[in-house]
Amino acid sequence: MSEPLFRGVMPALVTPFRNGEIDEGAFVALVERQIAGGVHGLVPVGTTGETATLSHDEHRRVVELCVQTARGRVPVIAGAGSNSTSEAIELVQHAKTVGADAALVVTPYYNRPSQEGLYLHYKAINDAVQLPVLVYNVPGRTSVDISNEVLARLSKLPNIVGIKDASGDLARASLQRLDCGEDWVMLSGNDDGGLGYMAHGGHGCISVTCNVAPELVSQFYNDAMAGQWQGALHGQDRLIRLHKALFADASPAPTKFALAHLGLCTAETRLPIAPCSEAAKAEVLIGLKDAGLI
Repeated sequence: MSEPLFRGVMPALVTPFRNGEIDEGAFVALVERQIAGGVHGLVPVGTTGETATLSHDEHRRVVELCVQTARGRVPVIAGAGSNSTSEAIELVQHAKTVGADAALVVTPYYNRPSQEGLYLHYKAINDAVQLPVLVYNVPGRTSVDISNEVLARLSKLPNIVGIKDASGDLARASLQRLDCGEDWVMLSGNDDGGLGYMAHGGHGCISVTCNVAPELVSQFYNDAMAGQWQGALHGQDRLIRLHKALFADASPAPTKFALAHLGLCTAETRLPIAPCSEAAKAEVLIGLKDAGLI
């Protein structure tokens, strides 16, 4: 069996802010911390990166800064989704131009395309830009759920190489692996379900928790990829309360609170993401303590 194009854990990087602006120094330091922690890739400007509230110029700058900081040490999969196909193509083209290794393209949100519309959206991107693309399926946010049948069709296109699956449907993973073939990259988008997803044949995760605990999350995925399931189970138990706590309020407010508590960046988010609630903060602190981070 061939090795997947991408595997292991990749943080869905936060975009740190200071006084309403991107804190580039903090971002670079966070990227360096992730690489030192043993991650297998980096994903800037996804949901956790608050891409919905970044300007196009800010979006592009964060991708450029991530690629420049990584310097080829690990792959960079740049967030590049839109509910406008032409805009998604522009963002994927930019990712290619600045040297990203792939693009993460969310299913078009709000306009709720049909399954055929989803296929045509990704085919248009495939045809326009020669860069590996991962489909990002997160129906809880987008109100559309791309089917395994469409993914099987997309898997035959040269530039559509895999998925970030945040559906939470583990049985789908096994069926998708059978439908799309051994070269199809399968990354989870749910930290708390990572153990099950890997057992179903997944290759890794685009992780929120990795922002906070890169060494622990990297070790978990190293164990899972090596079939060391007892070690992976231990890692899951150590991290599960932190996984849950980071979604105790609107993401990424709890993650930014955790990073601020560790002295790594401010807790600042952009509206409509409000500051982390006191109840969520208490859960985050419990999660950090369980993980041995405080």
